[in-house]
Amino acid sequence: MKICGVTTARDARGAVAAGADAVGVVMKSPSPRSVTPERAREIFAAVSPFVTTVAVTSTDRNEDLAEILASRPDAVQIGGDLDLPCGASVRVLRMLAPGDALRDDCDGVVVDGSRGTGRAFDREYARRCVASSPVPVILAGGLTSRNVTEAIRTVRPYAVDVSSGVETAPGCKDARLMHAFVKICRTTYL
Repeated sequence: MKICGVTTARDARGAVAAGADAVGVVMKSPSPRSVTPERAREIFAAVSPFVTTVAVTSTDRNEDLAEILASRPDAVQIGGDLDLPCGASVRVLRMLAPGDALRDDCDGVVVDGSRGTGRAFDREYARRCVASSPVPVILAGGLTSRNVTEAIRTVRPYAVDVSSGVETAPGCKDARLMHAFVKICRTTYL
């Protein structure tokens, strides 16, 4: 599972301690969780080498990608039809919302119609994506420790992605909420 919207090195270390498989940092986005490339590098440096770092962006500008890639993430999560520059050696996750066609030009898709707002995911669209996608499907949108078990059992995604569901305020992760979310996910995926 990915804990996304991390804004500090301290919260990144907390996500790793909780057992997250990936840590997401928002960049080049109007989100209140968006950080500078310099801050992103600090956060990524705080993450264990056994945990995947993901730069998440809503930009539609190809020129922003060079700056994002300079933060040295393991993967980038992008929307639209952005293409990575030639020679970029990162995994690519494409964001999908209800109505979007499935993609196979990536390493995985993130089904999240809320685009980080915490609005609940569209269950039927997510289930169709899981059933038909040629690449792994990651479920996001409104997940919390109270609803993630049902989401995993009914949708059967490859992984889940949480941001606001483990926060006390936008960008302020709560160690107790992160631990609870990860524990429930690990138990449910067994």
